[in-house]
Parts: sequence; C-alpha cells; structure tokens
Amino acid sequence: MELLRNVTVLSLEQATVLPYLTYRLAMDGMEVIRLEHPKYGDPNRFIGENVLGEKRMNAYFLTINAGKKALTLNLAAPEGQEIFHSIIRDLNIDIFATNQLPRNYEKLGIDYDSLKSLKPDIIWLGVTGFGPDSNEAAYDPILQARSGLMEVTGETDGSPMVLGIPLPDMGTSEHAYGLLMKALYQREVTGEGSRIDLAMFESSLSWLTVPITMTASFGKKVTRRGNTHEFFSPVSVYETSDGFVYVAVGNDRQWNSIISQDMFKSLDQPQYKNNDGRIRDVTHLNKAINEITKNHTSEELIDLLTSITVPISKINPVEDVIKDPLVEKRLLFSRDPQTGTEITLAPPPYMTPLLKENNRNLPFPPRFGEHNPEIYRQIGYSKDDLARLKEKGVI
Repeated sequence: MELLRNVTVLSLEQATVLPYLTYRLAMDGMEVIRLEHPKYGDPNRFIGENVLGEKRMNAYFLTINAGKKALTLNLAAPEGQEIFHSIIRDLNIDIFATNQLPRNYEKLGIDYDSLKSLKPDIIWLGVTGFGPDSNEAAYDPILQARSGLMEVTGETDGSPMVLGIPLPDMGTSEHAYGLLMKALYQREVTGEGSRIDLAMFESSLSWLTVPITMTASFGKKVTRRGNTHEFFSPVSVYETSDGFVYVAVGNDRQWNSIISQDMFKSLDQPQYKNNDGRIRDVTHLNKAINEITKNHTSEELIDLLTSITVPISKINPVEDVIKDPLVEKRLLFSRDPQTGTEITLAPPPYMTPLLKENNRNLPFPPRFGEHNPEIYRQIGYSKDDLARLKEKGVI
C-alpha cells in the first residue's frame, strides 16, 4: 500500500460516481486532484444544507470529497488546453479519470490518444452511462429503472422503488477501483498504460445475477418480493412489541432450532419440515411468525435466536448504526481548519494504512479552486500569472 502513495490522480469529476471512486483512492494515500470548470464547477457543491455558510461547500458535497485537492481550469480555452498538457506532463499524472460525455473527449482534449501522446504510460478511465459510443446522459435512478434494479425492489403488490443507496453510482465506483488496481499492476509489470471504458449500465446489470439467470435460462418471473426471500423461508421483517427485527433462516437445521423453542412450538408442522414446504406457504407462515414475535421485545428475540445460531438483527435507524460499537471504531473524521467544523464520515470498506496512521482523519473536502496556487506554482505559474488567468476565466 505504500506504493499507492506515489500515485497521482487527476479527475475531471462531478456528481457521485467519480467523486466516490477518487475518495476511495484518497483513502489509500494517492494524491487526488479534482478538476472543475472555473465558472460552473461540480453541481453537487450546491446540494444539501449550506452548513458552513459559504458557497459551493454544501453538506452533500462534503460526504465523499475529503482527502482531495481542488483545481479549476477551463479546458475549452486554448490557454486552458496548454495548462492541462503541462499538468499531465509536469505533475507526472498516473491516472486520469473523467465522467464527461464521450462527445466532449476530443473537444476538451481529454481523449485517451491525446493524453497518451503526452504521457505514454498514463492510465485513462472514462466512466459513462451507457458506454463510450453513447452520449445519453444518465443519473442513478434512471440506471436503476432501466437495469431492472427497481423492478426487483419494493413490496410485492407495490410500485417499483429505488434502492436506499445509489448502487449504480457507488457500485460502478467499486468496479472502477478494481480495474484501476489491475491497470496499475499491468503498468508495473509491462510499463504500459491503458484505457478503461466503464459503463454504469453494465456495472448495474452485473448485480442482477439471480434475476437474469432465472429469467433467461429457466423462464422464471423475478420481481419485487418485499422483505422476503425468493428461495429461503422464513426470511423477513417481523414486528416486535417495541419495533421490528429481521430474521433469516438459511437452512432446515436453523428452522428446527427455532421450533425447538417453546414460543415457536405451534409452527412445528409437517408441511414446514423443509424449505420447499415453507416457501410454498410463505405468506401464511410469515403471518403466523409475526403473531408470535409481536408479543416479545426485540431484545428478547435477539437474545433467544442468537443463542441458537439463527441470524437476526434489530432494524437500526442510522442514528443507532453510528452508535454500534463495531461502527464507532471505524468512523472517519475531517476537521475544517478555517471554521473548526468537524464532520463524521462513513467507515471505509477496509482500514487503509494511511487512515490508521492519521487516526482515521482525512483533510477537509477542498473548497472550489482551493489548491490553484499550490498546484499551478508547481508547473511554473507565478502569482501574477494566476491573477491574469483568473481574470480571463481560464482558471
């Protein structure tokens, strides 16, 4: 992981799919520079509450941009193109990433061939909605709708629903993370850079393993099933006297453990002996279970089922998730040196060496163009040069 700290990433990014990816890369210790248009910038800077009382630093933006540097540059201006080329060469950019529409690649001079001519071993990543040959714009809910993710989400008799998290955005980010690691390995072994084109639509489809195979191969109708499971029973949400729990019985042994308990004795019936029988009568079975669980507290049920190795969990609101002892010790933090504001960030998928060394703290999400002086100075631009470029709208 120490090697990753020598990697420099330049990302022409906005919205969620690339910012979440580069946030993950920043956690690994890579130097991440987010590039934005000097007038428009990332629209997500304006989303959410204005918690700092200043422009372009709203709450939604703060969630996935800690640990990065921010640069502004107008790539449509000829002088902006010259500066961009200098950044690629002089800062020795290892990875360039963009989620611009493909029709803008050559117009902005960010296409793979142009950057390869400047730095032959560059790793180029283009994230699009529907592939490099499509200029169709895509937002996460549109991808959820088109990919079938919404069709399999929601109550059985209800309308299709979006997921509680933006899986097409964040799932694509995770797929891109893996592809970049392979590209870095390939470059280390062969010395060659690479071009990666990743479509959010294809990424979204890849999560539909069971629905696609069952539908295409076996003609099975796969659609919304609420909180139940299509192949295992009982698996669902059950009411308790003080809330709800989720119980997941994955095999007949676990079912036998349940009906061995006094409170569930009434469910010891021949038709429920195996999983197939329970699936066939799943609606009635779940109602019968619910009639039992609603007379007991969540804690009582969790203690009982955990003691007999049956998976169960209270359904936690986010406030309680944050207080979970397993979560508390993995939360990340970022403090704003200007205002003293500290934000709490979601735990990483794994605790990187950088996060351990920094006691789970990351530099505060960058203000718009915050690192212009620092970075442009590195490629030979003086304070007067920057004032001139800013006046002309280049930076």
